[in-house]
Amino acid sequence: MNSLTTSRFALPLLAAGQADKELTHNEALTRIDMLLHPVVQAVGLSVPPTTPGVGQCWVVGGNPTGAWAGQANRLAGWSEGGWRFVDPREALVVWDVSQAIPIVYRGGLWQESDVRGARLTVGGQQVVGSRKGAIADPQGGGTIDDVARSTLVAILAALRSHGLIGTG
Repeated sequence: MNSLTTSRFALPLLAAGQADKELTHNEALTRIDMLLHPVVQAVGLSVPPTTPGVGQCWVVGGNPTGAWAGQANRLAGWSEGGWRFVDPREALVVWDVSQAIPIVYRGGLWQESDVRGARLTVGGQQVVGSRKGAIADPQGGGTIDDVARSTLVAILAALRSHGLIGTG
């Protein structure tokens, strides 16, 4: 970090005796506005939109052209003063309105975010918890009901495919 920018997002800092402090302050606020609740119009575009709206943001693609040249994988935001770019930091999450999903920056790449947690609750009731152990398919028995057995096998296969129970 140089002494005139913040360490994480390189936001400009004011210097003692600096002229035109409002310019530095306004630049910092513009970048904060991009990062505070980041929403992007799309991820991976390489050509800037022709008529961006003030406040709209995009995740720049890997081979950008035009006004985005040299800004690969950065967050691009259109402001009244033109394009602003911010380097993403590990675990930065943006909401992609084009796909209605969260996108996270991990290991130098933007990728669809996983939903992680200890449990899923709906209406205050737990509906999914941690994964349980494997349940064996039915075998043998004194009376065999083929319809019930095939239904049970299908249920177990569905639970396994969703990762709710182990596979073996």
